[in-house]
Amino acid sequence: MATSLLILTDFFQASNRALDYATNLAGPLGARLVLLHVRRDSIIDPEMFTGELSNLSKEAIALALSTVSGNLSVPVVAEVGHGRVASAVADAVSRHHPALIVLGRPDYTDTPDELVQTTALDILRTTPYPMLVVPHGVATVSPPRRVLLAVDGEPFTLGDYAGVARHLLTDLGAELTVLHVAKDASDADAVLDTVLRTGLTTDLQAVVRTRTVAAASPAIGILQAAAAAYFDLVVLIARQRSFLGNLFHRSVTAHVLLHSSLPVLVLPAK
Repeated sequence: MATSLLILTDFFQASNRALDYATNLAGPLGARLVLLHVRRDSIIDPEMFTGELSNLSKEAIALALSTVSGNLSVPVVAEVGHGRVASAVADAVSRHHPALIVLGRPDYTDTPDELVQTTALDILRTTPYPMLVVPHGVATVSPPRRVLLAVDGEPFTLGDYAGVARHLLTDLGAELTVLHVAKDASDADAVLDTVLRTGLTTDLQAVVRTRTVAAASPAIGILQAAAAAYFDLVVLIARQRSFLGNLFHRSVTAHVLLHSSLPVLVLPAK
């Protein structure tokens, strides 16, 4: 089966920016796009009562999908899902087996983190799967090459997603820097070894660099290191505990997803 990228769209600015990013990413990956719009018409959707959902008609959605698809330079399949976004995405993933789920992140600048319930977090709780989140104001939609991989220094495995992640980095010709945020001095070689053992770097041509920064908060350390002048993409290794219950909103994954100025790739780990 050909590689595919599952793209969520609501036809607004953030998702349009993510679609541009995914379209450029599809080229070097040799991937097609699966464009998914979710018509949130479930009576149990809590946002049905807040006025935050689009009320586009079926005809308007079909026209919008046709217009967007017709303007893309890569192969694309367009679909309409129904109900809760996380459920519709889980269904699409089960049928298309994409390499990545891609979605845009709207501007949450004026909204406290405690009040933000993002689509990305909801999907990751329901269906932990490799996910690329593109912020609305991302500076460039060119395929990333300078990749910052943030790890916690503990051994991990990516299971079924190891191959996808490895091929992604290889096909992009990634220049990888492994970042460890620590309160005190740490063993860079030991941290790098946790990454090498996963096979992620097996086919990379460039030398894998390491970087250790001191910070009281891992999330703050990652955001400070991920300066757009030095990197194009942040990769997070999110363990299962990151997706459980209310702790998710206080996790490193959640904080970086909400505040990074760079696209963030989340890889579920064990």
